[in-house]
Amino acid sequence: MASDGATAALDPVARREAAVRAAVEQGLVGPDAPVLGLLDVDGVRATVRELREAFTTEGGGTVLHTFAVKAASLVPVLALLNEEGVGAEVASPGELELARAAGVPADRIVFDSPAKTVAELRDALAHGIAVNADNAQELERIDALVAEAGGQVVAPLGIRVNPQVGTGSIGAMSTATATSKFGVALRDEGAEQWVLDAFRARPWLTRLHTHTGSQGVPLELMAEGVRVVYELAEKINAQAGRQQIDTLDIGGGLPVNFASEEVTPSYAEYAELLRRTVPGLFDGRYALVTEFGRSLLAKQGLIAAHVEYTKTSGGRRIAVTHAGAQVATRTVFVPESWPLRVGAFDALGRPKTAPGLVQDVAGPCCFAGDLVARGRELPELASGDLVALYDTGAYYFSTHFHYNSLPRPAVAGYVVDDAGKVSFAQVRAAQTVAEVLAESGAGQATALTELRSER
Repeated sequence: MASDGATAALDPVARREAAVRAAVEQGLVGPDAPVLGLLDVDGVRATVRELREAFTTEGGGTVLHTFAVKAASLVPVLALLNEEGVGAEVASPGELELARAAGVPADRIVFDSPAKTVAELRDALAHGIAVNADNAQELERIDALVAEAGGQVVAPLGIRVNPQVGTGSIGAMSTATATSKFGVALRDEGAEQWVLDAFRARPWLTRLHTHTGSQGVPLELMAEGVRVVYELAEKINAQAGRQQIDTLDIGGGLPVNFASEEVTPSYAEYAELLRRTVPGLFDGRYALVTEFGRSLLAKQGLIAAHVEYTKTSGGRRIAVTHAGAQVATRTVFVPESWPLRVGAFDALGRPKTAPGLVQDVAGPCCFAGDLVARGRELPELASGDLVALYDTGAYYFSTHFHYNSLPRPAVAGYVVDDAGKVSFAQVRAAQTVAEVLAESGAGQATALTELRSER
C-alpha cells in the first residue's frame, strides 16, 4: 500500500501500485490465482470527463459519446460507462445484448456491424437503435423493413461512408483505405452520386457515419476523414433544401501511447485538430456521435500475473509467467505493433527496485513464441514474483484466446480512498476448469463415437 493515502487516491500510478499490493494481500492474485485483470474505476471516470470536456459544441449542440463494446465486452464496464453518460457502439447481436444488460438505453446505442442479418436489423429498427447501413444491399434490406412497418421509422438511420483517405502504420486497424471492407467507398466511380441519390429517395435517412481506423492511424488522417464526410453532409442538405442530415457519427479510434505513462494524443488535441480542419463541425448545427473504445480504457487497466519459474537459455534469462497469448494475443503475435510495458513486483505485491537485467517474459502457452516481452531490462524476476502488463484495460480483458484450454482470468475493478484503502469489485469471475470442460463439449463426449453411417 502506498504510504501517502492522498497520493494513492489521486495519482494513477500510486493507485495502481496500491491495487496490486492489495490484490496480493487479499489473495486475488498469487500462486492459487495466477492471473488477474485490474481496472481503475476512478481513472475511467476521469477519462470520460476529459472526453466530454474536449467535445463541447457551440450553443449546447448535442454530443453522444458511445463506447466501442468490442474493446471491453464486460457488462459491469458498460454499466459504469452508462452511468457516466456514455452509450454503446455494438457490432453484433451479442454486443447488443451486453449493452442492454448493462442498462444502456436504446437511444444511446449505435449498431455498426458490416454483416447485419435481417433479424438483427428488424430488432434494431423496432427498438429505436441507430443503424448505419454499410452498403447498398443492406440499405435495400432496410427499405423492405421500413415498408414492412408501414413507413414508420422510429430508429435513427444513416449510411456508413469510407472516405478512402489512406492507411496508418497498422493496416489491420485502418478502415478508410482504398479497399477497406467497411462502408460505401466514396471515391469509387459513381459512389458519391449513389449516396446523394440514396438520401434524395429516402427522407428518413438522417445520418452519415465514418471511422478512419484506430491504433497506428495519425490524427490528421482521422480529421481528414471527418472533413470529407462533413462536406458530403453539406451537399446532401443543399440538395434536399433542408437539413436532412442532422447527425454526424465521426467514429472513434484515438490511438494509445503504449510507450510510457503519458496520455498522448489527448481528446483535447484531437478535438482542437477537428476544429481547425472542419470549422463547422462544432457550431451546433449537427448532432455529433463518437465511438471511442481503446482510448477510454487502455491506460486504466493492467494484467497481473504470477511468475511460476525462472530459467536461463543460451545466456538469456527467462521468466515464465501465467500471462501470455491467451490474454495478450496481439502483443505475442504482432509485438512490433502492440508492445506492452511490463512492471516487476515482488511476492508481496511491492514494486521491485533492483538493478535492471535483460530478460524475456514468457507466457504459459505451449509454443515458443509465447513471449509478452523480449530482451526487456527489468529488475531480476524470481519465482513467486508478479509481473504487471500495463495499458491493458481495453481488449486484453475480453478477447481471450482459448489456446491450451487456458481459462479466462478474473477481472476486478478497484478504487483507492484518501486513506490509501483499496476496495475491489468483481467484474468477472475466473473461468473454472468445469466451465472449460462444458464449453469444450464434455457433455457430448460420446457424440461422435456413437455416430454411425448406414452400411
